[in-house]
Formats: sequence, structure tokens, C-alpha cells
Amino acid sequence: MKKLLYLMTLLPVLVSAQQAKSKMETITLGGGCFWCIEAVFDNLDGVISAESGYSGGSIQNPSYEEVSTGKTGFAEVVQIKYDPSKTNLDEIFKVFFTVHDPTQLNRQGADVGSQYRSVIFYANAQQKKTAQEIIQQLNNAKAYKTKIVTTLEPFKGFTKAETYHQNYYENNKSKSYCQYVIQPKLEKFEKVFKDRLKKKK
Repeated sequence: MKKLLYLMTLLPVLVSAQQAKSKMETITLGGGCFWCIEAVFDNLDGVISAESGYSGGSIQNPSYEEVSTGKTGFAEVVQIKYDPSKTNLDEIFKVFFTVHDPTQLNRQGADVGSQYRSVIFYANAQQKKTAQEIIQQLNNAKAYKTKIVTTLEPFKGFTKAETYHQNYYENNKSKSYCQYVIQPKLEKFEKVFKDRLKKKK
């Protein structure tokens, strides 16, 4: 794990001229339970919003109960909207690969099923290329004991999850899942990316 954290500090964060001119970019990521991923990205400087939802399936307006069966093709995801003058895909992917285990197939810890798969839903060729490059870098550097199994899937749509899933950590800090699953991920993020945290208002 120390090797992974060290590598994350070495990987370049590059902002292209095109990104700098754009007002907002969007990327959709799945890394297990969306509560965890949302809580982390809510604290990254440059992120405008992080919304929990579902991507990857074909039915219209899936419910949490339907997605939870693992039979719909949907994954729990977080759709991240960010200001490319303050952060970028390189940094967002660094955070993503730091706060979840991309070597676990269709699971994160006790959360098991294809709805918890590690996945990047790319909206364009540049997002796909950037994702491929960081995965290759991490695999070549043997950052994990086994190879990354994160899938790269074309973005087809996003359904925002039910209201009670949004800002789940902030609204439920006393619950055991928040304390024992989400809080350690947040602490890891805050340690590695301490200089990139949003300033508290």
C-alpha cells in the first residue's frame, strides 16, 4: 500500500489547454458502494458536485432495489462534475484508484455483485485513453499484488439515485457503515491528498 501511495504522488497531473478553457467536465465512476465514492469526491478541490446514481444497464429509471439484485447490468456510480481549471482526469483517477480496491472483481469488501464492480464509464475517447494509461502505469509498477480488473465501459446514461442516498455520509455519520467503511476511506484520501482538500467554509 505504501508503494501505491508513493506512485500516486509521482504520476503527473496534466491540464491541457482545452481543459483549462472549459467550464465544467463530467466523469462517471463506480468503485463499490456509491456512498463511499461520493463522500471522498465531495471533498476534492475542484469538484463541483458528486451525485450517487446508476449507470451501465438498459432499463429506464432503475430503483435501488432493482439494481441491488445484480441482474440489471447497472453499477452503483458517482457522477462527478468538476472545474478543469482546478482539477482534472489524472487527479480524479488517482483519487479513484487510491480509495477503492480495483483488483476485486464485482465486489468491494463485503459488498458483492456486479452492481459493485470497479468501472469507469467514459464519455469520449480522451477519457478512455486517460483511463487506459493510468491503469497501465499502475499495472506496470505492480502497485497492487494482482492486476487491476476495472472495466472501461462507454457511458450510455445516468440515473440519479433516490434522495436518501445523496450526501449519505454527511447525513449519517453515526451509523456503523459510515464509521467502519466510509470513514477509513476518507481518512486515507485526506492523508494522501491533504493539499487538495476543499477549504472548509
